Amino acid sequence: MTAPENEVVDSPTPWVADHIRAYLETGGVQGHLYQGLPTLLLTTRGRRSGRLRRTALIYGRDQDRHLLVASNAGAARHPAWYLNLTADPHVTVQVGAGTFTARARTAIPLEKPPLWALMTAIFPLYDRYQAASEREIPVVILEGAAP
Repeated sequence: MTAPENEVVDSPTPWVADHIRAYLETGGVQGHLYQGLPTLLLTTRGRRSGRLRRTALIYGRDQDRHLLVASNAGAARHPAWYLNLTADPHVTVQVGAGTFTARARTAIPLEKPPLWALMTAIFPLYDRYQAASEREIPVVILEGAAP
């Protein structure tokens, strides 16, 4: 039997949970492209619960690195997955059928502008989210054994 701390809990948001389920059941054949956008599955360790938490996110690539935007649709608070990876940067990533471990970090101000431009080229709503939010929306860099 799997220990509770190693069980993965999927997003409580129904449409995200459905997306994750389809992604997993098909090895990313369904779900890797979601409404035409490239998505991956990110698993973090909950900062309070210690449980593994999985969500689906739009991603971009910068050479061998995967990029994420912690937009939370422009909400005043960072998304839970971002808070989790700032507490424990060791994450598991699934892109299509491939899975790898990575270390997550927030882009520093000097490196963020070109990465932000790359991500807004993929999903232009990020600019609108940033304009509507008082917080600085982070770009997350996943560095590790990406396929």
